[in-house]
Amino acid sequence: MSRWTIDEPATLDFDGVVALRATLIAGNISVLASDERPSIIVGDVEGLPLVVTHDAGMLTITHEKLLESVLSWLRTQGCRADVTVTVPHDCPVSLNLVSADAVVTGTTSKTSIKSASGDVTLDGVAGAIDANTVSGAVEAQGLDGTVSFTSVSGDLSLAGGSLDRLSARAVSGRIAADVDLGGDGRVDVNTVSGGVALRIPDSADAQVTLTSAAGPIDTTFPGLDEREGRFARTRAGRIGNGSGRLAVNTVSGAITLVGRDDAAPETTTPRMEK
Repeated sequence: MSRWTIDEPATLDFDGVVALRATLIAGNISVLASDERPSIIVGDVEGLPLVVTHDAGMLTITHEKLLESVLSWLRTQGCRADVTVTVPHDCPVSLNLVSADAVVTGTTSKTSIKSASGDVTLDGVAGAIDANTVSGAVEAQGLDGTVSFTSVSGDLSLAGGSLDRLSARAVSGRIAADVDLGGDGRVDVNTVSGGVALRIPDSADAQVTLTSAAGPIDTTFPGLDEREGRFARTRAGRIGNGSGRLAVNTVSGAITLVGRDDAAPETTTPRMEK
C-alpha cells in the first residue's frame, strides 16, 4: 500500500485505479473520467492534512484524524481542501461529503454520494447513481441508467438523458426532471411538501398515478382521469401501451406532468410551483 500525507498543493499519479472512495469536509472535489493516467491534483489545503492511499487499485482520500477534522470544522470552519481526481470511465465512485461541493463527469459504473449540505453536479454519468443529502442539491444532465435520490430539503434537477428507473424521496425538497424513459421504465417520486415537475416524451409508455392530498395536480396528458378521494385527489390512467410506470405521491406539494415533442431537445428542467 502507498500512502501520502498532503498539507500543501500537490499532484500524484497512479498505475491504475479500480475504485475511488473520498471523504471531504469542506471545499470542492471534481471527479473526471478520462482515458489518461489516473491522477490527483490537490489545491489549497486548510486545517489538518489530507491522507491519500492507493492499495490494490483502491484509491482513498480522507482527512487526517477525521473526527478531529470534523470537530475543527464545526468550531472554526477551517478544514477544507480542493481536489481534482482523474479516474477510468468504469471506476466506481463513492463520495462522503459534509459541506463540500462535488462534480462527477463521464463515469459509467456505480456512483454513490452522501452529502450533508454540499451541492452535487453530475454530467454524462451512466450506471447506477445513488445520492443521499440532507440539504444539498443535486443537479444533473445527460444521465443514463438508474437514479435513486433521498433528501430532507435538498432539490433534485435532472435534464436530458435516458433513465430505466428514477426513485426520488424528499420532505420539502423539490423534484424536477426532463428525461426519456426506457420501454418499461419506472418513476417513483414521494414528497411531503416539495413540489414535483416532470416532463417526458409525448410517446412515452406508462401507467400513471399522480396523488396529492392538498396540492394541485396539472398535466398535459388528456387520458388521465381525475378521482376525488376522502383524503387525496388522484389523476391516473395509461399513456401509450402502459408498459412502464410513473407514480407521484405528495402531501401538500404541487404536481406537474407535461409531455414533450419527441423531436424537442431536453435542455432544461420543467418549471416547478414553489
